[in-house]
Amino acid sequence: MLRRPKPTDSEEDLLKEQERFLTSGAPAAAAVLRRPDKRRGQNGENGGNRKDVVTIEDLPDELPSLTPAPPKKSRFKASRVTFEDEDATDRLDKHDSHISTVLSRIVERDTSCAPISLPVFTGLAFPKVLRRSETSSQAPPSASAKGKKSIFACQIAAQRLKEGKGVLLCSSEALQRPEAKKQSLSADPPAGGPVVSGPSLVSGEGLQGPDSSGDTMRIHLENQAKLQAMSTAEIQEEQRKLMSQLDPSLVEFIRSRKARSAVSSGSSSAQATEGSSEEDPQREAEDGRDSSDAAVCFLTPQEVEMEQEVGPPTPPPVTSAEDLPVKPQKEWVHMDKLEHEKLEWMRDLPSPRKKGTKKAMQARFDFAGSLIPPTENLPTHLGLHHHGEEPERAGYSLQELFLLSRSQLIQQRSLALGTLANILSKARAGDYGSVLRGSVSSTLLDAGLLFLLRFALDDGVEGVMSAAVHALKALLVCTEDEECLDCTFSWFLGMGSFPMLPSSQEEEEDDEDEGLDEIMKETPKEKEEKKSDYEVTRQDVVKGLLKMKLLPRLRYVLEVVRPSPRVVQDVLQILTRIARHSSSSATQVLECPRLMETVMSEFLPTSWSSSPSLSPQSVYGHPLPSAMKLLRVIATSGRHACARLLNSLGARERLSCLLSAEPSELLLEQSEALGITAEAYRLWAVAAAYGQACSLYTDLYPALVRTLQSVHRLLPSSDPLASLQIQRLSALVSLLTQVTHTAGCHQELQAGVVSAQGGESPPPPPVSWSQVAGLQASLLGHVKGFIKNLNSLVQKDNSLALIPVYLVYLQTFYHHLSRQNSFKPVETLHELELLTSEVLLPLMRHSVVQGLMKNLRSSSVVCNAQFSPLGPETTPNLPGLACPGWRNRPGLVASSSPFPLLTGLGLLLKTITGIHKGLSSQFADLLLSDPVIGYLRSCSQATPALSHARAWLLRHEHLLLFLLLRLAQRLIPIEPEVAKHSSLYHQVALVLLPWLLPGNEYLAHELLSTIIFNKDFISEGHSGGPEAVELEELKLQESPHLHPSPSLQTVGALLRDACAQLPSIRGCFLTNLAHLEQSVSTSRDAFQGRNPWVGSLLLPELSGPAVPSDWPFLPLVSLYERTGVSAGGGLAVEELPHGALQAVTHCLQWLLMLEVWREEALTVIPPVAKLARLSCVFLCSSDLFLERPVQKLTWGLFRLLTRGSKLDSLDLDVPPPGLASFQDLYTALLTQYEAVSFGDPLFGCWVLLPLQRRYSTAMRLAVFGEHVGMLRSLGVTLEQLSIPVEQFTLPPEDSLPLLRLYFRSLVTGTLKASWCPILYTAALSHVNSFVFSQDAAAQEVEAARQSMLRKIYYLTDEVLRKRLLFFRLPQRHLQLGFDTYEQLPPVRAKRLERVLGLQDCGDDKGD
Repeated sequence: MLRRPKPTDSEEDLLKEQERFLTSGAPAAAAVLRRPDKRRGQNGENGGNRKDVVTIEDLPDELPSLTPAPPKKSRFKASRVTFEDEDATDRLDKHDSHISTVLSRIVERDTSCAPISLPVFTGLAFPKVLRRSETSSQAPPSASAKGKKSIFACQIAAQRLKEGKGVLLCSSEALQRPEAKKQSLSADPPAGGPVVSGPSLVSGEGLQGPDSSGDTMRIHLENQAKLQAMSTAEIQEEQRKLMSQLDPSLVEFIRSRKARSAVSSGSSSAQATEGSSEEDPQREAEDGRDSSDAAVCFLTPQEVEMEQEVGPPTPPPVTSAEDLPVKPQKEWVHMDKLEHEKLEWMRDLPSPRKKGTKKAMQARFDFAGSLIPPTENLPTHLGLHHHGEEPERAGYSLQELFLLSRSQLIQQRSLALGTLANILSKARAGDYGSVLRGSVSSTLLDAGLLFLLRFALDDGVEGVMSAAVHALKALLVCTEDEECLDCTFSWFLGMGSFPMLPSSQEEEEDDEDEGLDEIMKETPKEKEEKKSDYEVTRQDVVKGLLKMKLLPRLRYVLEVVRPSPRVVQDVLQILTRIARHSSSSATQVLECPRLMETVMSEFLPTSWSSSPSLSPQSVYGHPLPSAMKLLRVIATSGRHACARLLNSLGARERLSCLLSAEPSELLLEQSEALGITAEAYRLWAVAAAYGQACSLYTDLYPALVRTLQSVHRLLPSSDPLASLQIQRLSALVSLLTQVTHTAGCHQELQAGVVSAQGGESPPPPPVSWSQVAGLQASLLGHVKGFIKNLNSLVQKDNSLALIPVYLVYLQTFYHHLSRQNSFKPVETLHELELLTSEVLLPLMRHSVVQGLMKNLRSSSVVCNAQFSPLGPETTPNLPGLACPGWRNRPGLVASSSPFPLLTGLGLLLKTITGIHKGLSSQFADLLLSDPVIGYLRSCSQATPALSHARAWLLRHEHLLLFLLLRLAQRLIPIEPEVAKHSSLYHQVALVLLPWLLPGNEYLAHELLSTIIFNKDFISEGHSGGPEAVELEELKLQESPHLHPSPSLQTVGALLRDACAQLPSIRGCFLTNLAHLEQSVSTSRDAFQGRNPWVGSLLLPELSGPAVPSDWPFLPLVSLYERTGVSAGGGLAVEELPHGALQAVTHCLQWLLMLEVWREEALTVIPPVAKLARLSCVFLCSSDLFLERPVQKLTWGLFRLLTRGSKLDSLDLDVPPPGLASFQDLYTALLTQYEAVSFGDPLFGCWVLLPLQRRYSTAMRLAVFGEHVGMLRSLGVTLEQLSIPVEQFTLPPEDSLPLLRLYFRSLVTGTLKASWCPILYTAALSHVNSFVFSQDAAAQEVEAARQSMLRKIYYLTDEVLRKRLLFFRLPQRHLQLGFDTYEQLPPVRAKRLERVLGLQDCGDDKGD
């Protein structure tokens, strides 16, 4: 291996390396070539002196461009003629001006024909000195402007003059005296110049002779005379001949020369015209056209016509002051060379758009982000007018702001980014929703805003960096969303939240992984790493920012740049939003090197000095509420992250420092002191929700009691600091609630440690029940005071905000009290009676609370799903909560909402009625009140959609509905008035179950266990419901139009049996939901306050409801997944598992009850999905559908699904949920029918249902094409099928392949009336309608009609022939199922004769 030389090598080392290289025989990296010197007459064969040319492999011939700008083009290079095969060295030698070249190539010029002129005699002693700028060869005579010009500038001016692109010159004399210009135009041409325009292609240079130019002109005049004598058609004919003979490249060259000379020819023809001072400019255009006629023959016919109509383009120079956009003045500097385009910008602005126009225009914004109407005429001194599109309109479009943000000027970049930030802020607030089409945020993200802001963050200028941070904050953070989450923090389970992950992430499946083993397939992490930043950003904005290393840059901004207070606040809010994204994002924030250490040391110090001013220049060294909130959100992601914050980063010391003193003693502004102490209490409450930081409770107990005592000194509601006081006190009560939860588990954990002997049981918390039990009395006294303050207008709002938090605390206290060893039942029952009579009943009957309850429906998210705003600026890859404007509209979080109060009251009632069941009847008025009944009725008919904008509120409303149902469960057996509404409560429970979100699995388990299968809620089961169904069946049987099958007249008895089996049905469904056991356990720990077992307050990802919407079919679908038809068409198992028949029976019984008595609860399931799920009865096993109970129940369900209204709503073209199409399922059904049906009527009805005329032809083609053998056993009669036969025969079939299959099956005997009467009737009807149809059709269809009719006429089977020809209408009451004509109607007979006559004529012609 040869090494490269080093600078330290000596000459001997280099010689040794050279010797090693030569001995190794390795090829050299560069080769030496010798080329012949053509200047010395050398060629390639002989030797001579040769130049050394060094060539290197892979070295391009031209140097690469170092900038993305286009290469510069020389004006003189284009005029030189070069050839592709000409060598660059030869070209260089040709233009070499060395003295040796001149001396070696001296050739005398031929002067025999050159004219000789004597010198002109002058009176000067010496000749006049000619300057280069004054010579005609370098510049035009008219261009003698003031000042010196370089030789290069003179060459450019001369070339422009030659090409006809004269420089636009303007002087004050010419503008003041336009008649002087006219005189110059009419002056005689210079001596020796041509009188008329010369040829534009041939110049005559190089011709030998004294009159070469004259010969050229004479030839040109002859050509012009010939062209003028020819017509247009003759010119075009000659042109076509030339075009076919000439080389295309030569034609292009001539066209380019003609285009270049068009302008100059126009000016020369104007000078040659006699009396041009009196003629109009149109004459000049005609002369210019004549001068270019020599090149007309090389143009296309279209170009000739255009040239004759339009003429040559007018020359660009402006010769009069009236034609200029702006008249130049003498005082203007550097205006000797006027440019028309730049003068256009000096015009007055056009008037803005008139009002009343309906045409959409581009949105323009001012620097504050406000939308500027197209009709508004703003003054120019505002700086909103610019040299862009639509200069008359003020403001900047989004495209122009993007362009400015990449400017080289710092001020423009900062201004553009700041304007984008203001636009995003207003867009997130919904200010553009009614005036702009589309989403501003989506438009900006699609245009690459995220990458623009990320690049701007790396800018070295602090102003640009600050503007980028502000814009990123406006994009990611919605302040009102954070305010709403802070308001619901003190609600029951309010500190938990859903991760802000996009709900519909597009996961593209890689085709490369198909067919590979699990070991060979790429993991999701590997696939994520392979994606580009753009692909990740399209799916998830926050994940894309993390991939682009946003966190280290933000750490650098905080640690090194140390920006202004506003930028610091923006960075902390951005970090908070990232931490809300997911637990992994929060972990990345926590683990970013030196990021959290910087936040803790700079913005949560343990000691600080008072700020000298209200708006300090720097917030470094002062505690910030936003920094404490960041810690709280990170702690919400999991107990391990919370432990790291408390123990490793020193959050415990910050809590002690901030909460041990009064807010007035913290050396902070009062609002900041209240805000940071409220956030400190919230962080402590989150830690206590994991059972952590409870030792601080003992240390800070005096400070906590002192803060509780300040509740009597609350500021009035109108005070600006009152809301901060309420938040601080609510956070404290939430902390005490969580500490009480943790202390309530102390006894259980203590017993667990003793029994487990060091097992996996968590250690007991450092706080016991005796340490928290003493606070209940004081807090109960506070509640009584709040109820009295409801009569005070000053304190009413404060009381309504605090009462729900105190009710949640009382529920927690009594919930854990009943589980302690110190529980005294008698004293507790007496205490609960006093609580009911002195607190709860007065609170429920208070006029303020009754007024709040009237807002139930208007504040509900479930009832107003179609009216609640989804957030126009909420994009799929950046979900939000859609909270902008929440204070000005009714909603769950608004001050007029009764939901917080009713939820706290419902929790407390659930707990105390469980301890003292005799108190239940005293709260019946709550369930029977008109607002509650009306609200429940609205909920039973609602269909709320699932999204991030609603999910965080829906979970609180679902909890209230559950609490109302639990109260109804206790009251229905003892209160007859409440029992009257049991069907309503059951309906609400059924619709609530598939609404429940992830994290509410415990509520789903409670609903299934206690309410849904509770016979007390199904009043029809014990109040004559089955008997009523039987009477209805008897009426149907007596109806002359409907003839139900005898096997269907058992629905009443089936319902009676199902009501008796409700406990078994409940056990069946709970068994099939056993896969949710872990989720139910986790959810139960959160709902029951088992804090030491809580792993994270971050709820599961919002991927869908906790229980599927088709849960009533769950046992059937689960059995099919285990034992159903496999891909090959056979069964996966030989026989059913143990208990499968009982599970299917219970499932069908429950479905029958829902279809009869709770039909509204199943509206969320499409009819096609019901049919697909019930088809599993036939696909699970070869004989399951033959079992007697399954047969009866499935017959009943089939009859219910094929009722008139139900049958009309059944659309099989819509794919059932979970299937690609219904046709795939139907194919499996046909295969199963052929294999195991044995002609079963029930299975036959199931197969016949999709063969109705209004459904897809593909299913009928499958029966009569691939599965035609099943027609022999499809013996379902018209009486057994509850579907009218007209559904199979009308409208007439128009599919020609299917009609041919119908006819073939009839003729071959595959389809017979005794085997398959329904399809036999349908086939007869369609074939008969087809052959006798008089409708106009294509030739192929008409030929098929005639051919089929002739074949029918010549059939040897007389019975089939007569039925096909004389078929009339299907008749259900007849034995055959259809009626026939006695003789053909005249129209049909005439058609038959005509078709047969055509056949006879054809036979005669053949003879």
